Amino acid sequence: MRKIAQSLLASVLVVLVGCVTINVYFPEAAAKKAADQFIDTVLDSAPAAPAKPNPKPAAPGTPSRPSSGQPLAVLMNLLVPTAYAADTPDLRIQTAASEAIRERMRQRFQNELSGALSSGAVGLTQNGLVALRDASALSLTQRAVVNAAVAEENRDRDALYREVARANGHPEWEAQIRATFARGWIERAPAGWYYQNPAGGWQQK
Repeated sequence: MRKIAQSLLASVLVVLVGCVTINVYFPEAAAKKAADQFIDTVLDSAPAAPAKPNPKPAAPGTPSRPSSGQPLAVLMNLLVPTAYAADTPDLRIQTAASEAIRERMRQRFQNELSGALSSGAVGLTQNGLVALRDASALSLTQRAVVNAAVAEENRDRDALYREVARANGHPEWEAQIRATFARGWIERAPAGWYYQNPAGGWQQK
């Protein structure tokens, strides 16, 4: 009888773990909020606030821990909160690497890209990058500076999207994080800036 009970307990454990793992999904709302905050600190050219611990609160309705005499209930108590956490994931965006990228982007925007974006020489692309849109709006000297800034900015943006996905333990989220940031850059751009629509054409806000 004891062996049968142990076998049944093992089977229940496998089923519960399976239920937990399949609930992990891309936290779109959390990603948008984090992306918007990151973008605002870059475009406002204000120093970024230091990273703070962000503990996840206990999920509402989490059952209290039962006594040690109820092994199945103990397993349920350990696994159910994990399932709740998978249903309401957070998104970590502040790492040493991402903060270094943020600072470089802030400085670059303030020194080289702000004027180029405002004049329409540079625009925001549909895939979360920047591109030289109208070279005629720049002098020959300015073109060299802006071209270098655009290349550096795009390297940092690519690295940022990759780093956020890696920091959250889901490298496969990189494309979704990129898409979230791409929408955020456009939504939070000032009036007059140019951006690419979904078809790739340039539009002015």
